[in-house]
Amino acid sequence: MGSEHRELNIFFFPFMAHGHIIPTIDMAKLFASRGFNATIITTPLNASHISKTIGKAKTPAGSSINVQTIGFPREDAGLPEGCENIDAVPSPDMIPKFFKATVLLQEPLEQLLHQHHPHCLVADMFFPWATDSASKFGIPRLVFHGTSYFSLCASECMRLYEPYKNVSSDSEPFLIPNLPGEIKMTRIQVPDYMKDNEDTEFCRMFNSSKESELRSYGVVVNSFYELEQVYADHYSKVLGRRTWHIGPLSLCNRDGEEKAQRGKQATIDEHECLKWLDSKEPNSVVYVCFGSVSDLTESQLREIAIGLEASGQHFIWVVKRSKKDVEGEEEWLPQEFEKRMEGRGLIIRGWAPQVLILDHQAVGGFVTHCGWNSTLEGVSAGVPMVTWPVAAEQFYNEKLMTEVLKIGVPVGVRKWVGIMGDYVKWEAVEKAVNSIMRGEEAEEMRNRAKELGQMARRAVEKGGSSYSDLNALIQELSAHYY
Repeated sequence: MGSEHRELNIFFFPFMAHGHIIPTIDMAKLFASRGFNATIITTPLNASHISKTIGKAKTPAGSSINVQTIGFPREDAGLPEGCENIDAVPSPDMIPKFFKATVLLQEPLEQLLHQHHPHCLVADMFFPWATDSASKFGIPRLVFHGTSYFSLCASECMRLYEPYKNVSSDSEPFLIPNLPGEIKMTRIQVPDYMKDNEDTEFCRMFNSSKESELRSYGVVVNSFYELEQVYADHYSKVLGRRTWHIGPLSLCNRDGEEKAQRGKQATIDEHECLKWLDSKEPNSVVYVCFGSVSDLTESQLREIAIGLEASGQHFIWVVKRSKKDVEGEEEWLPQEFEKRMEGRGLIIRGWAPQVLILDHQAVGGFVTHCGWNSTLEGVSAGVPMVTWPVAAEQFYNEKLMTEVLKIGVPVGVRKWVGIMGDYVKWEAVEKAVNSIMRGEEAEEMRNRAKELGQMARRAVEKGGSSYSDLNALIQELSAHYY
């Protein structure tokens, strides 16, 4: 980058959820590493977490990463105190209120755009009105979805052609029209907000986001070309989106400290975690995590515990529930489970340094909810996956892992339920875990996964596909002003 580009300032406006904030911070770090000034817009309670994370970022002289806050109209939306992140919403029935509150952020955002007049606004897909806001000030708006090209293509084909309306039952398979790869789904795997098409806050937002995307400057995607070339081309050439692939964004975190500090404060000391992993053989540990939003029932957690024990595998298991302040174990754990698993299993209650764990040589498999951040982090680490989709676009990501890339095995989830997830018995957990950890097929899957992990790292290095696409975007944005 020439010195004349260092005056350019980009605003990043992530949706208030850890799964959206984390890749946006990585994106801001990526642009700052190329000489831009990056400013992340968020609400006060999210700002402290973001400031702590970017405080560890290493940026070249002349560039910076800053945070600007705008007030969140929590009381106007009827949300409880401290609820400025969707992960903190106390019950599912309050989620529509949260989305309603985000609409009220338009005016304070426009005040910031008027005061600072940045050269570009990268705004989350959950802020469809951001295209109009940027347009008022002559600023290009880029959309960030935070998911795969495959998912973007599949979702748009489902929205345009509604194939789920042409089947006679919830379990009858249908082909997703106009999508490469002969991909089939069933109606019960389709998100409720799509198939019901009711006049709800979320449905209106979803449809509005698709319309505003077409009017935006383009779309930035956290993926790399070699991973899903057919779908990247389909998205741009057939569905007509202007797009740049700039991922995997998580790979901008180079050293152990950056990986450990990514996301919220871990509830385990990273050195203790690494010490535990160091004691294990390569590819001998399965890592189990369902992201920051999924909230599995106690009966489901018990089935996972029984399945992990039956598998005979070493494991690290991240659960959202904190240990009760009483003697003994939680009710959902089998009796004396942790005592029996001592040395073989490690339960992390709360937040885990996921990238640090996945990158360790001892980790040989990943049980994931198929959120795109986790899925791509698994790809980047070169580990095969057990796919356990829960909500959002996760059934699409499962299809990409299991049917297109063939580096995943489905646990057998049949139904889109929401954050609580569909129910899976322990026998299916045991079988799926062993299928990615033992045997000839598991080894073949691991070899494919490791090859994709190497491709991911090459993509973000100088001359790689994502490095070059980011350069192309930078040059195009710079041409607006110089």
